[in-house]
Formats: sequence, structure tokens, C-alpha cells
Amino acid sequence: MKITALAACLLLTLAAYTQGSTATHIQPLTTAQYREDFNYFWQTVNDNYCYFEKKQIDWNRIREIYGPRIDTVGSRESFIGVMEGALYELYDHHCTLRTRNRLSRRLVPTGTDVWAGFEGGRPVITEVRKGFGAEKAGIKAGMEVVAVDGVPVSKAIEAFLPHTVNDESRSFALRLLLAGDHVNKRRFTLKDREVIADYYPDKDGLQLEDVQYAAWVESESLGDIGYIKVNNFLFDRAIIPRFDSVLDGLLSKKALIVDLRETPSGGNTTVARAILGRFIDTDRFYQKHELYAEEKATGVKRSWEEIVSPRGRRYTGRVVVLADHWNGSIGEGITIAFDGMERATVIGTELARLNGAVDGFEMPNTGIGFTIATERLYHVNGTPRELYEPAVRPDLTKQGPGNGGDVILNTAVEYLKRRMNADLYRKVEGEFWGQYQSRCPS
Repeated sequence: MKITALAACLLLTLAAYTQGSTATHIQPLTTAQYREDFNYFWQTVNDNYCYFEKKQIDWNRIREIYGPRIDTVGSRESFIGVMEGALYELYDHHCTLRTRNRLSRRLVPTGTDVWAGFEGGRPVITEVRKGFGAEKAGIKAGMEVVAVDGVPVSKAIEAFLPHTVNDESRSFALRLLLAGDHVNKRRFTLKDREVIADYYPDKDGLQLEDVQYAAWVESESLGDIGYIKVNNFLFDRAIIPRFDSVLDGLLSKKALIVDLRETPSGGNTTVARAILGRFIDTDRFYQKHELYAEEKATGVKRSWEEIVSPRGRRYTGRVVVLADHWNGSIGEGITIAFDGMERATVIGTELARLNGAVDGFEMPNTGIGFTIATERLYHVNGTPRELYEPAVRPDLTKQGPGNGGDVILNTAVEYLKRRMNADLYRKVEGEFWGQYQSRCPS
């Protein structure tokens, strides 16, 4: 049956780090019941997943591969393992099981502290999450991954590699490999220039299992620039008054930085529209949707644009939005909306590139839930959300530890200072010529 999907993946994973408090009390299922659940999963994905075309996945072949594996399942835990492998075939970080064992991989991006991909055939760290174990261990963007836990990376990714093999699916598998599980500490063997060394991102403990924040919304005054950091609570409407309170205290600032780099778990459009509504004075379109299932069933495309309306006191100054690979789902929607409404300049890296909007479903016998992307999402200019790139892309290989090494934030501050100086120059120039013309009429 279909259920309402919360994009709050963080809450889902916290509840699922163990095998499940009721798992040991569930009546053992038969092979036929496991097979029925797998068939339900396969058919649901077949009818609703909206990115088969661009990924070129042979979903019929996946049923042929995994169907016989289901017949060997003898426990809920082993069934989860097989289903995780089946879901990996979509090589889509926005598609997840809602039940996870202790040895399941951490969710990407919510539960990981490095982002990586294959570049020119090389497995490369492209970004390190601020404030977490990988950064503290000295891992930096630009390092090449040689091995994980002593296993060469080409061999280690095989456990997570889909049958559809390309650069995107290999990068997907690499990120799962580097994410690790919920029990074992990771050891990365990395190459920095010509030096190969081991790094231990979990040496201070598995801190990604329980992320703590100083506040839901943080703020700071940087002279004429206000700074707002929105943390990973976009799934909870209680963040709205907190955001309002912080923004109200910064309305007099000439410019504002909205930092969305710690919103990996997504959220809901109510929170998105609440935030965006504080920066506009008239209704604006902010993203486009396409519902795949209806198009597949009827041959008639269904699409619509979503509107955000003004709300509360409007901030009128210049705005910069900070984004990176831990800006996921609705955080990505807020980012492209700021850009599409021409209300902010986006500075940062590629976003999490989570495909579309997700819906949740539940298998009839095991009760195991899963989420898949069912709606394609677009920037108002027609660019698929997952392909959006910020206007300004700082060089993260210059990133260093501590706040002084926050290249994205430093770039934003310098950008705004230049723009404010240019605004001041134009204002003074305009006032001068206005006075000149009033004194020296033609």
C-alpha cells in the first residue's frame, strides 16, 4: 500500500540503526510471502519510478536476477540485504529502504562526511563535510581513493555496484563504500599528490550516528552582512517561527547569507514556501513538477508549477545562498527557487543531486517501507533540479580545517562586499548627477 512519505530521512534512519525492536517478535514468514513482497516492490518501482529513461536500467532483468535470490531468504535480515541490493540497481541516493540493519550502509548524503566520484576514471574525494570526522582526520577535496579498510577500491565497490555500469553508477557505489556502516570504524587509504597514507574518519567515534546541532537556526553578524545557517530540520514545521525570529533580527543588514549546507535530509514544501515567502513581494513560481505514473498509465503528461506567496516582513537586501553536496531534496528545492526567482546568488558546489520528489510505499507481509522518486522536479527555467549548478563555484582544494578554511563562506563574504561597494558607488554617482542636473538645467 502507498503511504505518505516524509523526506525526513534523518529521523527514519535514527529509528532504524538497529534491526528493529519488534523484529525478533515477528512471526517467521514463508518463502512465498517474501516473494510476494519482492514482487510488490518490483511492480511498484516499475509503475512509479520516474527516472528509468535517463538511467537506461533494464528493470525486467533486475527481476530475473533478484527473484531467485529471494527463494534463498530465510530471515527478515537476509531479506533486507537482498532488497538493499535490488534498490541499489536504481543507483539513486533518493531511493531507500525505511528499515535498516546495523550493517546497512549509512544514508547518503545524511549519514556521510565525504562526497566522492569517478573523474577521468579515478575515484576522487570532491568535498568534505564541515565539522565532521573526515575533515578532522585531515581528508581534503582532491585526494584519490586507493583503498577502503585495506581493500582496493576497484574491488571494494563491487558489493554496491549496480548491473547498469557507468560513471554515475560507479560513483554511487563509491559513495556507499565511503559512507561505511553503523558499527565498524572506517580506514581510508588516500593519495594526496604522490603521498599515500591511511586516514581514520571515525577515530573519535561514529559521530554521524547522532548529529547534534547548536540550534535549529543559527545566526551571526558579519558587519553589514547577516549570516543565517539553517540546520537539518526542514522536515519540521516548528522551524518556521525559529527562522522568522532569526531573520527579523537581521532585517536591517545590507546583505544576507543563507547557509543551506547542512540540510541533507530534505523536508516539506510548507517549510520551503515559508522561508522563500520572506524574500518576495508578489506570488512567484518556484519549481515545476511532472508526475510520471499518470503519464505512463495514460500517455498524457501531467505537469504543474508550484507557487510561493509573500509572507511576513520582507527582507529586501542582497542575498547569497550557500550550497554543497549536503544540501539535499527540499534544500535543493529552496536553492533553485532562490535562483529561479532571481532573489539570490548561489555560491558553492553541486548539490546532493537527489532525483525528484519521493513517495513512500510498504510491502504487505514484512511491513518494510521504501521510498522512490515519483515526480520529476525542475528549475523554473526547465533545468532538471538534479542538474542545477551554482553560479559561483569556489575551488575546494584550497579548503582547510577550521572556520578560516571555509572557502565557500569566505567567497560569499567577498562577493557581497564587492557588490555592496558597487551599489554604494552607483548610489553616490546617481545622487551626484541628480544634484548636478538640478543645479544646471539644460
